[in-house]
Amino acid sequence: MPDLLRPKSLRRDGDRLLIEWNDGLRAAIPFRQLRDACPCATCNELRLQPPNPLKILSDSELRAGAPTPVSMESRGAYAYQIAWNDGHDTGIFTLELLRKLCESAAKPHQPA
Repeated sequence: MPDLLRPKSLRRDGDRLLIEWNDGLRAAIPFRQLRDACPCATCNELRLQPPNPLKILSDSELRAGAPTPVSMESRGAYAYQIAWNDGHDTGIFTLELLRKLCESAAKPHQPA
């Protein structure tokens, strides 16, 4: 039976989260991409709505600036809950989701 995939380390690297996995994969996920992938119900609902090119940012969104994690707490042995500088903190990022994001970030980008 293969070992479960687990992060060996998670750390900030500029404006990215660097994750090293126990199988040797090492990838950096930009904070914007991580924030955009938030799996909470509110964010999932927002992703289903058509894009609004004229969206006006609220004062708190303007003050927050670029997305930056404020804390990242483990939730059992299966996930991390990330609190963001914009006050959002309901997303539970499973290890499976973090792994998918890492695998996507580690792939070489193909020209279109």
